Amino acid sequence: MKRFFAYIRVSDPSQDDERDPNKKEQREGASFTEQRSVIERYADREGLSIVEWFREIETAAVRGRPIFASMAKRLRKGEAEGFIVHKVDRSSRNYHDWADINDLADEGFDVRFASDNLDLSTRGKRLLADVQAVFATDYIRNLKEEVRKGIAGRLKQGLLPWGAPLGYVNNGLRGKVKTICPVTGPIVRRVFELYASGAHSFDTLCMELERMGLRNRQGGRVTRNGLSVMLNNPFYIGLIVHKKGGAVYKGVHEALIGKQLFDRVQALLSGKTQKHANRNCFRYRRIFRCAECGYALIGELQKGHVYYRCHTKTCPMTGVREEVLEAAVVGAYSTLQLSVTEHAALEAEVTAFLGESEKNCKRVQETWKLQLVALQTRHDRLVDAFLEKSIDKETFEPRKKRLLMEQRELEENLSRDVDGEQISTRLREILELASTASLSHEMGTDDEKRELLQILTSNRRVGRENVVVELSSPFCLLMKHDEKQLGARSRDSARSGTNLPVTASNPVPGPRHAIAEIYAWLSEHPNVHL
Repeated sequence: MKRFFAYIRVSDPSQDDERDPNKKEQREGASFTEQRSVIERYADREGLSIVEWFREIETAAVRGRPIFASMAKRLRKGEAEGFIVHKVDRSSRNYHDWADINDLADEGFDVRFASDNLDLSTRGKRLLADVQAVFATDYIRNLKEEVRKGIAGRLKQGLLPWGAPLGYVNNGLRGKVKTICPVTGPIVRRVFELYASGAHSFDTLCMELERMGLRNRQGGRVTRNGLSVMLNNPFYIGLIVHKKGGAVYKGVHEALIGKQLFDRVQALLSGKTQKHANRNCFRYRRIFRCAECGYALIGELQKGHVYYRCHTKTCPMTGVREEVLEAAVVGAYSTLQLSVTEHAALEAEVTAFLGESEKNCKRVQETWKLQLVALQTRHDRLVDAFLEKSIDKETFEPRKKRLLMEQRELEENLSRDVDGEQISTRLREILELASTASLSHEMGTDDEKRELLQILTSNRRVGRENVVVELSSPFCLLMKHDEKQLGARSRDSARSGTNLPVTASNPVPGPRHAIAEIYAWLSEHPNVHL
């Protein structure tokens, strides 16, 4: 009897019913068991001996199948006289692999197709097989087009046509909206919060995830690469990015995290925000930046004094002593000192202002709605320009992504009710923090001073002649504007800056104006914790 190999193939693991006999798939194409049964009957009828079976789970639409290549190599070693395949489309669905099969036939190997009752022994039979191979290849081409259309349709509907990322549930059908998993969703949200804190590297965060019990889709531990994919995925803020081409779509699923948290993580990942282990506990380590080159100043201990230097080789700025920075910080805090009378007056203004909170809430909401309409108009104009070929795809996609990110942020704001009671509490916290800033700094530890400085200030620069400390919003709105706050520009004296300079054309705002500005700022930044 002639010695033959038998080759059986399926495109998807779900058709592998030899591992799970209870499966009954209704997909196109035969399962392993069906193919084996047809080939065995054919071999018995033709008097052929099957010496070995080759099983492969791989699409035949793409060139290069390792199991098939191994079988061909062993054929050429003389281990069998030919091979049997269930059908032509089980052997190949692309011209390259079909040409390889024809080469084997030209070399004298007997190629049989059990279900089609075909072989490549004569020109006529080979022609019939060639025709079937062409149909199989065309079927794959048509299938690819239909799949692309289906994926594009799902994306335009805001649905993810692929498997849900960690933290979400697939819900079975691909046309269903992915929903947040009640078990893994909170853990994934915590992952973003932990990384955004700047206290974790990928390695320490992977260990923390293992401790919390988070596993990937295969049941294994989350790797560094898996963690990177997770932290870079905008699906968690409600956007879907097409894997090929990078096109961005607005999803209809519920966002797991807010955009501000996502942006903080992206800043850390891109290196815009530095995250380093603290080897030295200098008070102002990496808090101040060089005014010349923008890099963070690094503390050094020299002859009993702490100096902060820029370590850029070409930077002309020399070091500055910690006492000079301390004087600048104290000077900035002195502009926030509120007397008992001033504090009481501002408290009265807060009470009066919050009496009109409902009207203010509506005004803020209307502002956001107008901004959202303007963004949609810009988006429509951008799409029109792309369709008219005024801009290319490389320009279109990044702009579209930026607009969708801005739109997502506004939608997050609108989805929250502006809680007047919560804002009232935070307003009073700001007044209290401003009133006690100098005392808190004087009495606090180095870590507490660092934290307070990061809350109260937003711009801390050291130049060759001066040190600038600018109060952040909303504290700059409560500054006491007088001539004492402006320091001389010299190396030995520090000055504090402000985002709201006082001039003849820009008079000092009254208490009511300051409270209104702080209220608006709190409304627009509901997630910022002081």
